[in-house]
Amino acid sequence: MLGLYKYPTLTVEILHLSLEVINTIAALKALLRPGKLAQQKIALVPTMGALHKGHVSLIKIAQRNADTVVCSIFVNPTQFTDPKDLEKYPRPLEHDIEMLQEAGCDIVFMPSVKEMYPVPEHWHIDLGDAEFLLEGEFRKGHYQGVTQIVKKLFDAVDPDLAFFGQKDFQQVLMIRNMVRHFNLPVEIVSCPIIREDDGLAMSSRNIHLSAADRQNALVLSKALQYVKDNFDKNSVNDLIEKATAIIQGTAGVTLDYFTIANSQTLLPESDKGKKHLVALVAAKVGETRLIDNMMLN
Repeated sequence: MLGLYKYPTLTVEILHLSLEVINTIAALKALLRPGKLAQQKIALVPTMGALHKGHVSLIKIAQRNADTVVCSIFVNPTQFTDPKDLEKYPRPLEHDIEMLQEAGCDIVFMPSVKEMYPVPEHWHIDLGDAEFLLEGEFRKGHYQGVTQIVKKLFDAVDPDLAFFGQKDFQQVLMIRNMVRHFNLPVEIVSCPIIREDDGLAMSSRNIHLSAADRQNALVLSKALQYVKDNFDKNSVNDLIEKATAIIQGTAGVTLDYFTIANSQTLLPESDKGKKHLVALVAAKVGETRLIDNMMLN
């Protein structure tokens, strides 16, 4: 599987602006070295491409907090638990480059699989009990692959800050745990979910939704919003029961889980008096699996 996907070397220049497109770790380090020596802040926005407005929002937030913004585009094979999912993951590279250029990103790092995995390697670290909950239960080993590639990207970029979307709530938690595990000097910033006008959380996977699936997928954000709107009125069990019924009553949607959990442990929480509760949902809409979440207090 490794080595199947290679990104072309691209140069993009529009309206006197230049986006540096880098394919190797050595070239990236050389490009970033002067800024590091000048003690400039470097931000990393890791992505797997198929960029949308949610990714652009990360770039914009990073620009307000750093001198140089690096966006990585790498479809990481070790985090896919289904080879077919890896194969069909969208790779609209020209579109992605144009979006980054328009957003004013400074550098895009697009390595090959061989560049990031030159030799076979074993990776396994203790990410805590939360690794095995929710997404970890449905995608066993997924977060080992995620933290493996994020650690490699941190080693390549040596960022001061790294920006991730809240939509992948559990992923952000796992990356924070990885940072603590290695005691890395990088600040992890979780940024708000960007939604379509009708409430659908923006996702690279939305491209796979048919028109009917796209409409059916709205039930996820509707269920989450119901819970948030009624959080002060109903018990946690009643909220989960109602949200589950809303989703299961929608044709073409198969629910994997809907839970209200502690945002640090992801364990189910029935006490509404506890702070930092989050509602999380995952479901298969048609043939596409989607996740979403919403902070409750």
